[in-house]
Formats: sequence, structure tokens, C-alpha cells
Amino acid sequence: MSINRLFFIFLCLVFHSAFAQDIAQQFPIAKSFFPNANQFGEIEGTPPAAPIYKDKELLGYIFETVSVAPIPAYSGKPINILVGMDMAGKITGTKILEHHEPILLVGIPEQKLQDFSNQYIDKKVTDRVKVGSGSQPDHIYVDAITGATVTVLVVNETIMRAAKKIAISRKIMEAKNRANLAKVLMDHNKPATWQDLTGNDAIRRLHLNRGDIDKAFEGKETNETNATTEEERNKEFIDLYYTYLDVPTIGRNLLGDDQYKWLQTELKEGDHAIAILANGTYSFKGNGFVRGGIFDRVQLEQDQTITFHDLDYFRLSDVYAEGMPEFKEMAIFIIRAANEFNPAEPWTFELLVRRQTGPLSSIFSNFSSQYQLPNDYLELPPPAVTLIEEDPIPIWLTVWHEKTFQIIVLLAGLFCLSLILILQDWLVRYPKLLKRIRISFLIYTVVFIGWYSLAQLSVVNVLTFVNAVMNDFQWETFLIDPLMFILWGFVAVTLLIVGRGVYCGWLCPFGALQDLINQVARYFKVKQWEFPDLIHERLWAIKYIILLGLFAISLQSLGQAERFAEVEPFKTVIILHFQRQWAFLFYGVLLLILTIFNHKFYCKYLCPLGAALAIAAKMRLFDWLRRRNECGNPCQLCAVRCEVRAIDKTGHINANECHYCLDCQVTYWDDHDCPPLIAKRKRKEKSHKAKQSVKQMEQAIGAKSGLDKINKP
Repeated sequence: MSINRLFFIFLCLVFHSAFAQDIAQQFPIAKSFFPNANQFGEIEGTPPAAPIYKDKELLGYIFETVSVAPIPAYSGKPINILVGMDMAGKITGTKILEHHEPILLVGIPEQKLQDFSNQYIDKKVTDRVKVGSGSQPDHIYVDAITGATVTVLVVNETIMRAAKKIAISRKIMEAKNRANLAKVLMDHNKPATWQDLTGNDAIRRLHLNRGDIDKAFEGKETNETNATTEEERNKEFIDLYYTYLDVPTIGRNLLGDDQYKWLQTELKEGDHAIAILANGTYSFKGNGFVRGGIFDRVQLEQDQTITFHDLDYFRLSDVYAEGMPEFKEMAIFIIRAANEFNPAEPWTFELLVRRQTGPLSSIFSNFSSQYQLPNDYLELPPPAVTLIEEDPIPIWLTVWHEKTFQIIVLLAGLFCLSLILILQDWLVRYPKLLKRIRISFLIYTVVFIGWYSLAQLSVVNVLTFVNAVMNDFQWETFLIDPLMFILWGFVAVTLLIVGRGVYCGWLCPFGALQDLINQVARYFKVKQWEFPDLIHERLWAIKYIILLGLFAISLQSLGQAERFAEVEPFKTVIILHFQRQWAFLFYGVLLLILTIFNHKFYCKYLCPLGAALAIAAKMRLFDWLRRRNECGNPCQLCAVRCEVRAIDKTGHINANECHYCLDCQVTYWDDHDCPPLIAKRKRKEKSHKAKQSVKQMEQAIGAKSGLDKINKP
């Protein structure tokens, strides 16, 4: 069999993910990892990797990091990197296969991420690689990408953690022989002052002045001027203290009994907590941190880099240790069980300090301090030689745990929406109440589901699901994003019950934003412009054509389909908060401007996701929207008022286009607005008046007869 044929078979096996590029394009990349290779094995083992041979000699392995260490990045999704590693544990090549990092779309070329990953070539799996600059002699430092600190920190952790797992599993390196994790002496609970805890090194200090920072950036051009006087050099930059909180003697004395008990309830099995307290001009939390992101100024190292996400952080407001100074910034960070942290072993606290080198560029340096918990606080196990097993906790469970807050708020919102749907026949009889509820929910959808949680569903999700069903379906692929999974589950149920309108009218952030904009426009009496019926009905077909085109492209390349799916403005307007190149920004803003004059223009005519949901909604079981025999003949009121024009002249509601706003149901129950009900009410009122007249006449006649009897002689 020829070498080319072997390469082709290998690459068919390796690039099995939906985001893998064309085989012909990957051939020279794989060859560049191992120039002498002429044989390739199948993907195998746990974690999966493909062996590379020269004749019968094993040269190393190629693997995808998403299958080994799927660490969520800034986007909430892992960055998938193809990595080659030889039998000496040296990285021979890297290739970025797939990422969803929005920050790289804001003026940062994609090539920069590839250039960054290329710095790991020739690094060994045993090397302690850090991003930025620093002075620790046992560390190797790589340059960061300006403006993408969080992303490169995750890439560093992804490559090194995945390479280490492959190396250990293939016996390229040995796992660190150590006993089971040490146990904190929970009965070690003695009164201790601040001086006691700092004196025995239970609380450690990292103190930096302006001169220390200037020295770290010496020889590098930055926008900041170095201190020139001794007074300026001695000016405090940050005075930081950090400690391990699980030990009762530390945690109880520092936090107080109530806070310490609360902390224990927050810690799951295998979790640990540290406290950080600081004064100075530099914030260890940073001003650029956003919910759903990663702290990019503090991290730990113990065999591997440990970063902190937003759900690992708790604000610390009250401290009680006797004699402790005041701090203007305090926090608790949780070290999750997946990091396999061992409090009995030394670990390193690292502070990253950034300096601008230009209007949009910066570099940062790494300052570190060692920590070793005093042995008095630990129950040290006897020596052992057993290897530590791989963490059995699925990565998706870790992600769900990290997003507990978002999940709770989303479920609460979906519960409220379910109540609205169940009670709709009662709610529509109170138009003002329903309007307030609907506007509030639309704001919740835009702000929380969209801009905060970034849980905007997309036609790409539909194409990914179809592709997974046609190939190798795995629930873990979809469980990795809990908010999207929950939303899709709710949408699937509502599609089956009442159709697509519940998502399009209530849960789509971009649709909700359009709706709110149009309501404001109507409030200020902006004239609405509509297409004639003949053109309007033809324009409906455009979104289905777009959907078919994207589906056809996805059969060849899902990655290519994702690029063409930019016909959806969701990424620009919702995910990236309008922070994008001018062409995408122009397109998104244009659609929002159009909705001022034509209600939900994009949703009606262009949205491929709406088209996909309409097709799936053909299986709906119920029609909860009520209609009368007079609807359409002769009454046309609802058809005229329907803002998405989903009601035709016959009175029939087109479920493919309905957004379930419930406006027609408000009219349906209003006997002062619905013409059939008005006529019925007037007949009742007329009949009631007639009865009242007869009754009054009878009363008058009776009264006259009584008078006649009284006056009769």
C-alpha cells in the first residue's frame, strides 16, 4: 500500500470531528509534525490518539485536544487543537482546528492564534510553560496575544494538560507517584490571630512596589513611564495575602463561624477554597472581567495551571481574625475537583500584571509566590506508589456545575413562560397586565438569555444536530453547553405542543430585541411600511431557500456552513455585543433599522432558524389559539392587526409564521374590540333594555292600579 494511501486512511480517522478541514489540506500539516513518518495507526486508547510510525518504529502520537482536555475558553466552548508529540514527550507540531473565540474576530487575525500555538513546538510535556514574562528559572515563558489574554491562557492549559495526559497514558512519562490526597485535619480548630497565621506561613504574602514592576518590564517598550525617584519606586503597587481556607484554624478564624459553615456548603467533594486579600493600586480581579469569563490576573500552579471562572469566585466582605489590617479588595476562589489539587503538596500563586505597548496592544509579566500548608494542619497519608487515576467526572458535569447560577435563572424564566402559556386564556382578558408581562419577558430574553448568557440559538445548532444524527451522535457534545441544551429541550417540547411561535416570539434574543425596537417606534407613531400581500407571501420563501442552501453546504463541510450562517446577525448583535468588523456591524444594524418600519423584518423573511423550526413544528399536537366562525368572514380585524402577518384573509392562523404574541387572543376575548363579540354584546344590551322597559311599564301600570283603588269612593 502506498504512503499516500496510508496518509489518507489515517487522516480519515483522525479528522472525524465536524470541524475538521478538508483531507487534502491536512495532509502536509500532519506530515510536518513527523517528516520521517510513513505509517499511521488508528485512533485508539483512552484518551484517544493515533500512533505514528517510521516502518515499525513508533515515533509518537497525534491527537485532538478536544478529545483529551476540552477546557472551556472565553466563548464557553473548548478550543480544538491538533497536536503531535514524539516518544521523548516533545511537542512536534500544533494546528488550530476549531474555536469560537469572539475576541479573535475583533481586529485580531486568526493567524495570531496559530502563531501562538506554534510556540509550543519543541517544548516538552515536562516543561513548566507560562504565558507572558517572568523571572522563575524553572519556567519557560511564551509570548501572549495582545487583547486575547484569556484565550491564550486556555490554549496554554489545553495543550499542556492534553499532552501530559497522553504522555502518561502511553508511558512516555510516569504519573507522579504519590499517596491519596492528604486530608485536612478538620478537628484542628484553635484560636489564632492574624500574627499567628502569618507567622507560621499559613497566610502568605506577595508584596510588589512600583520598582519591582518596572524591573520586570525592563528592556521592553511600553506606554508607561518608569519611576524616576526612590519615592516613586517604593510606592506600593500591590500588597497581597493569600491562604488555604479549608483548615478550620485558618478558615474559622479568618471568616468567622457562620461564613466558614457557609463555605463548607459551597464546596463539593474534591473542591478546595483559597482567600485573596489585597491593598494597592493594582486590582487582582481586574476591571475587564465579565460574567461567564475567566479571571486573567490570578492563577495557581500545581503540576498544571489552574484558572478560575466566574462561578469559582465569591465576594468576601467580612473578616474576623484578630489584629488583621483592613483590605480594600477581598475574594474567595474555589479550586474545582477536576483540577486534582492536593493541599498537602506545594503550589504556586501567580499574579499577572499587564502594561500597554500601544493603543490596542499590551504585554504582561508573571509574579509568583510559593505556598506550602503547615504540616500541623494536615493528616499526611503513608507513602504509596500507585498512580493517580484519571478524573472520572465527565467534563459536561463540571461545566453544568460552573454555570449553576445561569441555569437556575434560565429555568425560572422558562417556568414563568410555561405558566404564561398554560394561563393564556385568563391572562389575555387583562391586556394591560399581559403587555407588562410580555415586555418584561422580552427584556429578560435580550439581556439575560442573550447578552449575558450568550444563549442565542442558531441554525448552526440545527445543522450540528443533524450532522451528529447522521454520523456519530453523542449526548456529551450537546450537554457541554447547559444553557443551550436546556433551551433546545424546552423548544423541542413547545414545538411538539403548539409550534415554533413560542421560541420566535418569546425566547429568541434577536427577535425580542427587534420586537422591543418596533414597539418603541410604534409608540412614537413611526409609520409602518408593509409589502403587498402578493409580494409578502413570496418573500416568506426566502428563509426556506437559505435553510436548504446551508443544509446542502453542511453535508460537505459543517465548518463552511457555519461561515455562511453569518446570514444570521446573532453573533454580531447578541454574542459579540456589536464589537465586530464594520461589514458585520453594518448588516446587523441595518436589520435592526428595518424593524423600526417593518415589524421583525428579518424573522419574517430571512431567518433560516425560524424556517427549520417551522418544518419541525409540522408535528405539533394542539392549536391553543382560539378562533370564531366569523373570523375571516366577515371579520378581518385580527388579520389586519397581526404584526407578523401570520393570519390570512380566511381567518386561519399560519402556524409556520405565527410568533405567539397572543394579541389576537386579547381581541378574541374583548367584547369591546372583537366585532362578533361587540354585536353579541349589543344584542344582549338591547334585549336587556327591552326587558327593563317592559318591567318599568308593568311597574307603572301596577302603581296606577293601586292609586285607582285608593281613590275609588
